[in-house]
Amino acid sequence: MRWISLPLAIVSLSGPALAQDDAEAVVDKPAAIVADGIPAIPASLAEETRPYFEYRTASFGGWNAADRSMIVRTRFADTAQVHRVATPGGARMQMTFEAEPIGGATYSPDGSVLLVSKDIGGNEFDQIFRYENGQLVLMTDGTSRNGLGAWSSDGSLVAFSSTKRNGRDTDLYVMDPRDPSTTRMLAERQGGGWFVVDFTPDDSAALVANYISVQNIELYRIDLATGEETRITDPGNPIAFSGIEYAPDGRLWISTDQGSDFKRLGTLDPSTGAFTPVVEEEWDIASFDISEDGSFIAYEVNAAGRSQLKIYDTEGGAIRAADLPPGVVGGFEIAPWGDVGFTFSSNQASSDAYSLDPETLELTRWTVSETGGLDPTANVLPELVEIESFDGEPMSGFLYRPDPERFPGPRPLIVDIHGGPEGQSSASFQGRANYLINEWGVAIFEPNVRGSTGYGKRFVSLDNGPFQREDSVRDIGAFLDVLEADRAIDATRMMVTGGSYGGYMCYASALRYGDRFDAAACVVAISNFVTFLENTEDYRRDLRRVEYGDERDPQQRAKLIEISPLTRIDELDIPLLVATGANDPRVPASEADQVIEAVRANGREAWHFLAENEGHGFARKENADYYYWTFLTFVRENLLSDN
Repeated sequence: MRWISLPLAIVSLSGPALAQDDAEAVVDKPAAIVADGIPAIPASLAEETRPYFEYRTASFGGWNAADRSMIVRTRFADTAQVHRVATPGGARMQMTFEAEPIGGATYSPDGSVLLVSKDIGGNEFDQIFRYENGQLVLMTDGTSRNGLGAWSSDGSLVAFSSTKRNGRDTDLYVMDPRDPSTTRMLAERQGGGWFVVDFTPDDSAALVANYISVQNIELYRIDLATGEETRITDPGNPIAFSGIEYAPDGRLWISTDQGSDFKRLGTLDPSTGAFTPVVEEEWDIASFDISEDGSFIAYEVNAAGRSQLKIYDTEGGAIRAADLPPGVVGGFEIAPWGDVGFTFSSNQASSDAYSLDPETLELTRWTVSETGGLDPTANVLPELVEIESFDGEPMSGFLYRPDPERFPGPRPLIVDIHGGPEGQSSASFQGRANYLINEWGVAIFEPNVRGSTGYGKRFVSLDNGPFQREDSVRDIGAFLDVLEADRAIDATRMMVTGGSYGGYMCYASALRYGDRFDAAACVVAISNFVTFLENTEDYRRDLRRVEYGDERDPQQRAKLIEISPLTRIDELDIPLLVATGANDPRVPASEADQVIEAVRANGREAWHFLAENEGHGFARKENADYYYWTFLTFVRENLLSDN
């Protein structure tokens, strides 16, 4: 999901008051923000929170084989751009200077060409550009939705997907980006889940995937010269994978759940689709990369939301683990000279770019992102909370507890539910939320309900379709039972929040557990599954029907309406904050509009935050800042007030 988690906030009962004097200065509202029913934000609130707002992150984007530098995605002003880092600890030299955030960037294998992608206003209709002399040269048509794919081994071609034929279906193309007139269609497809994942080592064919659902990804081989297509996976045996790549010797490596509940690393026979497991862990092998000479594979294990990074020797079979603190590894890439580049994030180290020496396992930090002058090692690490849900299903979540010496007694709690639902809360950097924990003594809990990824294919399927959907909402009740029994948690001061699918869970939890929550803040949220499915972008609709249900089927449609929060919105009796982006292609802004209208028609309080230049989440710092201050104000009035 593109949903960008915005750590939320409340204030301590013992903290300084945030009351706004009539004459007090207020924060200037960004021009693109519509704050409907939301009071002005006092400038004093902005000053109090400022250090926690001024953190920066850096995401590893890839290696430049020409000069051994790396590119990172980081923000100096309001939006994230591409920067070059020449050496570990070196300055971040900004390369792109666009008004819109850069979505992705990739170098050709020899480092001679850099391609980037970006959309407009969060609409996710990405265009592909070639970086040339500080400028971006458009490579695509400027209107369709495009996605970068793999480079050919010799770097002469790059694959991409595009909806330019009819605006709905995702076809496959290849081009030499040095000359976009060479663009040609590789294959005409139906559906929105198609992309090229790799080329054969001799560049004669492309390996193509069709993402149908989190549990079903089809694989094909397409000959570049003839267009001849060969299906690799068995139609009768759906599989999922989180990484696939040709080794230099022609073997096809994959991390897949074929024959197992969790993803294992092994080889796939392209002629038969047979999988031979080679490396098996207790948890998912979430991603991997193969060295240029094929001598080793670097892979990541997702151990209940914490990452392990390991090196597998393809000749001898030895496995060695890097010594990482509790945290999360992002997408990584092995340089031609062997160093493993990746992003690492923990709550005691904001997201930064690192490299790993595959021989010595020595970690090198390439960027050290600013944290507003604050010491990140003072932040708390999460506690893993494990429970059994209403039906005995085991599950877990991360609890961030304030310092009990500084904040004795029971503390207020925010339950923050991740999106997806094919997503996972992980032990990553909490950003603004550290203000809540460190300064106001607020506990934050991030559950992984059924349907979350990272816990096996059986677990991820437990919420599929409309008839199992509310079981995940019941999981929240089971977590609340455990949290309310915790003497360090104030069960009388609790609220719920979440974004995207987590926004649906926010609405649904506020309705089901309105007697346990004091308020709800739901962001880019599904309010009615039928209107959502009817209005989400065409290229996404079939993908979402697999997860949620098919609104065209009368029985499923009736159930989708029954479980939709909008159907029962007149039962909502706690204050509500709704936030959305006007350009959201996933969960249209109309999903928020209909909730606001219905809640206010019932005489209930509803604040409406709309960002006119955003999509599925808030990518611009000024918008994210103003939303956070809005949330603080909402919480002050509705969670901490004695009224």
